Amino acid sequence: MARVAIVIVTHESAGVIGPCLDSIRRLPGVGAEAEIGIERLVVDNASSDSTCGIVAATGVRLIANPNNEGFAAAVNQGVRASLAPLILLLNPDTRLETGIQSLIDCFDDPAIGGAGGLLVGTDGQPQTGFMARSLPTPATLAFEVLGMNRLWPKNPVNWHYRCLRNDPMASACVDQPAGAFFMFRRSAWEQLGGFDEDFWPVWFEDVDFCARLRAAGFRLRYQPAARAVHQGGHSVGTIPYGLRERYWYGSLLKYAAKHYRRVAFGSVCLAVAAGAVWRAILAFPRGGMRVFEVYSSVIRLSFAHLRGALPGSRIPGPRRGR
Repeated sequence: MARVAIVIVTHESAGVIGPCLDSIRRLPGVGAEAEIGIERLVVDNASSDSTCGIVAATGVRLIANPNNEGFAAAVNQGVRASLAPLILLLNPDTRLETGIQSLIDCFDDPAIGGAGGLLVGTDGQPQTGFMARSLPTPATLAFEVLGMNRLWPKNPVNWHYRCLRNDPMASACVDQPAGAFFMFRRSAWEQLGGFDEDFWPVWFEDVDFCARLRAAGFRLRYQPAARAVHQGGHSVGTIPYGLRERYWYGSLLKYAAKHYRRVAFGSVCLAVAAGAVWRAILAFPRGGMRVFEVYSSVIRLSFAHLRGALPGSRIPGPRRGR
Protein backbone atom coordinates (compact mmCIF):
# COMPACT_ATOMS: atom_id res chain seq x y z
CA MET A 1 0.00 0.00 0.00
CA ALA A 2 1.28 3.46 -0.87
CA ARG A 3 2.15 5.67 2.07
CA VAL A 4 1.22 8.87 0.21
CA ALA A 5 -1.49 9.51 -2.36
CA ILE A 6 -0.99 12.62 -4.47
CA VAL A 7 -4.46 13.88 -5.44
CA ILE A 8 -4.73 16.44 -8.24
CA VAL A 9 -8.06 18.01 -9.19
CA THR A 10 -8.23 19.26 -12.78
CA HIS A 11 -10.61 21.41 -14.79
CA GLU A 12 -9.57 22.68 -18.22
CA SER A 13 -5.99 21.96 -17.16
CA ALA A 14 -4.44 20.76 -20.42
CA GLY A 15 -1.90 23.57 -20.44
CA VAL A 16 -0.44 22.73 -17.02
CA ILE A 17 -1.10 19.11 -16.02
CA GLY A 18 1.71 17.62 -18.12
CA PRO A 19 4.55 19.54 -16.39
CA CYS A 20 2.91 18.88 -13.01
CA LEU A 21 2.88 15.10 -13.53
CA ASP A 22 6.40 15.21 -14.98
CA SER A 23 7.66 16.94 -11.84
CA ILE A 24 6.22 14.16 -9.68
CA ARG A 25 7.81 11.46 -11.82
CA ARG A 26 11.18 13.24 -11.81
CA LEU A 27 11.40 14.01 -8.11
CA PRO A 28 14.98 14.37 -6.83
CA GLY A 29 16.12 11.23 -4.99
CA VAL A 30 13.84 8.90 -6.93
CA GLY A 31 15.05 5.88 -4.97
CA ALA A 32 14.16 7.44 -1.63
CA GLU A 33 10.76 8.55 -2.93
CA ALA A 34 10.08 5.08 -4.36
CA GLU A 35 10.58 3.59 -0.91
CA ILE A 36 7.93 5.92 0.45
CA GLY A 37 5.38 4.53 -1.99
CA ILE A 38 3.60 7.27 -3.92
CA GLU A 39 0.24 6.81 -5.61
CA ARG A 40 -0.90 9.42 -8.13
CA LEU A 41 -4.57 10.17 -8.80
CA VAL A 42 -6.14 12.82 -11.00
CA VAL A 43 -9.80 13.69 -10.54
CA ASP A 44 -11.08 15.66 -13.52
CA ASN A 45 -14.16 17.88 -13.27
CA ALA A 46 -15.65 17.67 -16.77
CA SER A 47 -12.82 19.29 -18.72
CA SER A 48 -13.73 20.04 -22.33
CA ASP A 49 -10.08 20.31 -23.40
CA SER A 50 -7.47 17.54 -23.71
CA THR A 51 -6.75 17.24 -19.97
CA CYS A 52 -8.04 13.67 -19.66
CA GLY A 53 -6.15 12.52 -22.74
CA ILE A 54 -2.88 13.94 -21.41
CA VAL A 55 -3.37 12.25 -18.04
CA ALA A 56 -4.38 8.92 -19.60
CA ALA A 57 -1.24 8.93 -21.77
CA THR A 58 0.95 9.08 -18.65
CA GLY A 59 -0.61 6.02 -17.05
CA VAL A 60 -1.64 7.99 -13.98
CA ARG A 61 -4.92 6.85 -12.46
CA LEU A 62 -7.76 9.05 -13.70
CA ILE A 63 -11.26 9.60 -12.36
CA ALA A 64 -13.19 11.54 -15.02
CA ASN A 65 -16.39 13.18 -13.79
CA PRO A 66 -19.04 13.86 -16.47
CA ASN A 67 -20.10 16.99 -14.55
CA ASN A 68 -18.22 19.60 -12.57
CA GLU A 69 -18.68 18.22 -9.06
CA GLY A 70 -16.70 21.06 -7.51
CA PHE A 71 -13.24 21.09 -5.99
CA ALA A 72 -14.21 19.78 -2.55
CA ALA A 73 -16.21 16.84 -3.92
CA ALA A 74 -13.36 15.93 -6.29
CA VAL A 75 -10.85 15.96 -3.43
CA ASN A 76 -13.11 13.64 -1.45
CA GLN A 77 -13.37 11.32 -4.46
CA GLY A 78 -9.60 11.14 -4.72
CA VAL A 79 -9.13 10.41 -1.03
CA ARG A 80 -11.78 7.68 -1.07
CA ALA A 81 -10.10 6.07 -4.09
CA SER A 82 -6.88 5.46 -2.12
CA LEU A 83 -5.97 3.74 1.13
CA ALA A 84 -2.82 5.81 1.72
CA PRO A 85 -2.57 7.22 5.27
CA LEU A 86 -1.23 10.56 3.97
CA ILE A 87 -2.77 12.64 1.19
CA LEU A 88 -0.90 15.32 -0.72
CA LEU A 89 -3.29 17.75 -2.36
CA LEU A 90 -1.52 19.34 -5.31
CA ASN A 91 -2.82 21.90 -7.78
CA PRO A 92 -2.33 21.04 -11.46
CA ASP A 93 -0.56 24.36 -12.04
CA THR A 94 2.24 23.44 -9.63
CA ARG A 95 5.60 21.79 -10.34
CA LEU A 96 7.46 20.10 -7.52
CA GLU A 97 11.06 21.24 -7.18
CA THR A 98 11.97 19.04 -4.19
CA GLY A 99 10.95 15.74 -2.70
CA ILE A 100 8.14 15.50 -0.17
CA GLN A 101 9.94 13.70 2.67
CA SER A 102 10.12 16.91 4.71
CA LEU A 103 6.33 17.15 4.64
CA ILE A 104 5.97 13.47 5.57
CA ASP A 105 8.33 13.99 8.50
CA CYS A 106 5.95 16.59 9.95
CA PHE A 107 3.51 13.77 10.69
CA ASP A 108 5.90 12.05 13.06
CA ASP A 109 4.17 14.36 15.54
CA PRO A 110 0.70 12.81 16.10
CA ALA A 111 -0.74 16.26 16.83
CA ILE A 112 -0.07 17.43 13.26
CA GLY A 113 -3.13 17.15 11.04
CA GLY A 114 -1.84 18.99 7.98
CA ALA A 115 1.30 20.56 6.51
CA GLY A 116 2.05 22.76 3.52
CA GLY A 117 5.21 23.65 1.65
CA LEU A 118 6.89 26.66 0.10
CA LEU A 119 5.24 28.00 -3.06
CA VAL A 120 7.17 30.22 -5.42
CA GLY A 121 5.82 32.03 -8.46
CA THR A 122 7.11 31.65 -11.98
CA ASP A 123 9.46 34.53 -11.09
CA GLY A 124 11.06 32.40 -8.38
CA GLN A 125 9.79 34.61 -5.55
CA PRO A 126 7.99 33.10 -2.52
CA GLN A 127 4.22 33.59 -2.67
CA THR A 128 4.21 35.32 0.69
CA GLY A 129 0.72 36.08 1.93
CA PHE A 130 -0.74 33.09 0.11
CA MET A 131 1.19 29.96 1.07
CA ALA A 132 0.58 30.38 4.82
CA ARG A 133 -2.15 32.39 6.47
CA SER A 134 -4.06 32.81 9.70
CA LEU A 135 -7.70 31.83 9.71
CA PRO A 136 -9.88 34.73 8.57
CA THR A 137 -11.75 36.70 11.22
CA PRO A 138 -14.90 38.74 10.53
CA ALA A 139 -12.66 41.83 10.35
CA THR A 140 -10.40 40.04 7.85
CA LEU A 141 -13.27 39.34 5.48
CA ALA A 142 -14.78 42.80 5.96
CA PHE A 143 -11.47 44.48 5.11
CA GLU A 144 -11.11 42.25 2.04
CA VAL A 145 -14.57 42.88 0.57
CA LEU A 146 -14.46 46.61 1.35
CA GLY A 147 -11.19 46.93 -0.53
CA MET A 148 -9.24 48.09 2.52
CA ASN A 149 -6.47 45.59 1.83
CA ARG A 150 -5.87 47.12 -1.61
CA LEU A 151 -5.94 50.68 -0.35
CA TRP A 152 -3.87 49.92 2.76
CA PRO A 153 -2.14 46.54 2.23
CA LYS A 154 -0.01 46.84 5.38
CA ASN A 155 -2.95 47.40 7.72
CA PRO A 156 -2.66 45.30 10.93
CA VAL A 157 -5.62 43.06 10.07
CA ASN A 158 -4.22 42.10 6.67
CA TRP A 159 -0.66 41.86 8.02
CA HIS A 160 -1.75 39.30 10.61
CA TYR A 161 -4.04 37.37 8.25
CA ARG A 162 -1.38 36.92 5.56
CA CYS A 163 1.36 36.11 8.10
CA LEU A 164 3.57 38.84 6.66
CA ARG A 165 5.76 38.84 9.77
CA ASN A 166 6.76 35.22 9.14
CA ASP A 167 10.09 34.31 7.57
CA PRO A 168 9.14 32.38 4.39
CA MET A 169 12.24 30.20 4.79
CA ALA A 170 11.48 29.16 8.39
CA SER A 171 9.29 26.24 9.42
CA ALA A 172 6.43 27.28 11.67
CA CYS A 173 3.01 26.32 12.99
CA VAL A 174 0.32 28.16 11.02
CA ASP A 175 -3.46 28.13 10.85
CA GLN A 176 -3.85 27.67 7.13
CA PRO A 177 -1.26 26.27 4.71
CA ALA A 178 -2.25 26.82 1.08
CA GLY A 179 -4.43 24.09 -0.39
CA ALA A 180 -2.36 24.19 -3.58
CA PHE A 181 0.41 22.16 -1.88
CA PHE A 182 -1.10 20.60 1.24
CA MET A 183 -0.59 17.22 2.92
CA PHE A 184 -3.02 15.89 5.50
CA ARG A 185 -3.81 12.74 7.44
CA ARG A 186 -6.49 10.44 6.08
CA SER A 187 -7.57 9.72 9.66
CA ALA A 188 -8.14 13.46 10.25
CA TRP A 189 -10.08 13.73 6.98
CA GLU A 190 -12.24 10.80 8.09
CA GLN A 191 -12.78 12.33 11.53
CA LEU A 192 -14.00 15.58 9.95
CA GLY A 193 -16.16 13.90 7.33
CA GLY A 194 -13.99 15.14 4.46
CA PHE A 195 -14.04 18.48 2.69
CA ASP A 196 -17.37 20.33 2.81
CA GLU A 197 -18.92 19.90 -0.65
CA ASP A 198 -21.30 22.81 -0.14
CA PHE A 199 -18.41 25.06 -1.16
CA TRP A 200 -19.20 24.73 -4.85
CA PRO A 201 -17.54 24.96 -7.28
CA VAL A 202 -14.47 26.41 -5.55
CA TRP A 203 -13.08 28.79 -2.90
CA PHE A 204 -12.92 28.56 0.90
CA GLU A 205 -13.25 24.76 1.09
CA ASP A 206 -9.57 24.45 2.08
CA VAL A 207 -9.91 27.31 4.59
CA ASP A 208 -12.93 25.59 6.13
CA PHE A 209 -11.05 22.27 6.29
CA CYS A 210 -8.12 23.89 8.11
CA ALA A 211 -10.51 25.67 10.50
CA ARG A 212 -12.17 22.36 11.33
CA LEU A 213 -8.79 20.66 11.80
CA ARG A 214 -7.83 23.37 14.28
CA ALA A 215 -11.18 23.10 16.08
CA ALA A 216 -10.67 19.33 16.38
CA GLY A 217 -7.37 19.92 18.19
CA PHE A 218 -4.93 19.30 15.33
CA ARG A 219 -1.99 21.58 14.57
CA LEU A 220 -0.79 22.54 11.10
CA ARG A 221 2.72 23.29 9.91
CA TYR A 222 4.40 25.26 7.16
CA GLN A 223 7.54 23.48 5.95
CA PRO A 224 9.62 25.40 3.37
CA ALA A 225 12.03 22.49 2.79
CA ALA A 226 9.32 21.17 0.44
CA ARG A 227 9.13 23.53 -2.52
CA ALA A 228 6.94 23.88 -5.61
CA VAL A 229 6.50 26.42 -8.39
CA HIS A 230 2.91 27.65 -8.52
CA GLN A 231 1.40 29.46 -11.50
CA GLY A 232 -1.92 30.24 -9.83
CA GLY A 233 -5.51 30.80 -10.94
CA HIS A 234 -5.54 28.81 -14.17
CA SER A 235 -8.90 27.08 -13.58
CA VAL A 236 -10.81 29.94 -11.97
CA GLY A 237 -9.85 32.07 -14.96
CA THR A 238 -12.15 29.91 -17.07
CA ILE A 239 -15.20 30.87 -14.98
CA PRO A 240 -17.18 33.60 -16.78
CA TYR A 241 -17.27 37.10 -15.31
CA GLY A 242 -20.35 37.38 -13.16
CA LEU A 243 -20.40 33.74 -12.13
CA ARG A 244 -16.87 34.12 -10.78
CA GLU A 245 -17.96 36.95 -8.48
CA ARG A 246 -21.09 35.12 -7.37
CA TYR A 247 -19.15 31.95 -6.58
CA TRP A 248 -16.40 33.77 -4.65
CA TYR A 249 -18.75 35.91 -2.58
CA GLY A 250 -21.10 32.97 -2.11
CA SER A 251 -18.32 30.78 -0.72
CA LEU A 252 -17.07 33.63 1.49
CA LEU A 253 -20.56 34.07 2.94
CA LYS A 254 -20.93 30.31 3.37
CA TYR A 255 -17.70 30.25 5.38
CA ALA A 256 -18.79 33.22 7.51
CA ALA A 257 -22.20 31.67 8.18
CA LYS A 258 -20.58 28.42 9.25
CA HIS A 259 -17.85 29.79 11.52
CA TYR A 260 -19.05 33.11 12.98
CA ARG A 261 -21.75 34.05 15.44
CA ARG A 262 -24.83 35.71 13.98
CA VAL A 263 -23.88 39.32 14.78
CA ALA A 264 -20.40 38.91 13.32
CA PHE A 265 -21.81 37.08 10.32
CA GLY A 266 -24.34 39.87 9.79
CA SER A 267 -21.55 42.45 9.79
CA VAL A 268 -19.76 40.48 7.05
CA CYS A 269 -22.97 40.42 4.99
CA LEU A 270 -23.29 44.21 5.28
CA ALA A 271 -19.61 44.65 4.36
CA VAL A 272 -20.11 42.52 1.23
CA ALA A 273 -23.08 44.67 0.19
CA ALA A 274 -21.25 47.95 0.86
CA GLY A 275 -18.13 46.76 -0.93
CA ALA A 276 -20.16 45.64 -3.93
CA VAL A 277 -21.64 49.13 -4.28
CA TRP A 278 -18.31 50.93 -4.52
CA ARG A 279 -16.73 48.21 -6.68
CA ALA A 280 -19.59 48.61 -9.15
CA ILE A 281 -19.10 52.38 -9.22
CA LEU A 282 -15.34 52.09 -9.77
CA ALA A 283 -15.68 49.41 -12.47
CA PHE A 284 -18.55 51.05 -14.35
CA PRO A 285 -16.35 53.12 -16.73
CA ARG A 286 -14.72 49.90 -17.97
CA GLY A 287 -17.62 47.46 -17.83
CA GLY A 288 -20.78 49.51 -18.25
CA MET A 289 -24.16 48.17 -17.14
CA ARG A 290 -22.88 44.60 -16.99
CA VAL A 291 -20.92 45.59 -13.90
CA PHE A 292 -24.06 46.80 -12.15
CA GLU A 293 -25.86 43.59 -13.03
CA VAL A 294 -23.05 41.49 -11.54
CA TYR A 295 -22.70 43.46 -8.31
CA SER A 296 -26.45 43.80 -7.90
CA SER A 297 -26.58 40.01 -7.76
CA VAL A 298 -23.83 40.08 -5.10
CA ILE A 299 -25.82 42.61 -3.05
CA ARG A 300 -28.95 40.47 -3.30
CA LEU A 301 -26.94 37.44 -2.23
CA SER A 302 -25.54 39.26 0.81
CA PHE A 303 -28.98 40.43 1.94
CA ALA A 304 -30.42 36.93 1.47
CA HIS A 305 -27.71 35.70 3.86
CA LEU A 306 -28.34 38.66 6.18
CA ARG A 307 -32.02 37.69 6.46
CA GLY A 308 -30.85 34.18 7.28
CA ALA A 309 -28.76 35.57 10.14
CA LEU A 310 -31.90 36.78 11.93
CA PRO A 311 -33.11 34.57 14.79
CA GLY A 312 -35.39 31.81 13.56
CA SER A 313 -34.28 32.20 9.94
CA ARG A 314 -32.39 29.75 7.75
CA ILE A 315 -29.07 30.59 6.09
CA PRO A 316 -29.42 30.13 2.31
CA GLY A 317 -27.73 27.04 0.93
CA PRO A 318 -25.44 26.90 -2.10
CA ARG A 319 -26.88 27.08 -5.60
CA ARG A 320 -25.24 24.68 -7.99
CA GLY A 321 -25.11 24.92 -11.72
CA ARG A 322 -23.57 23.01 -14.58
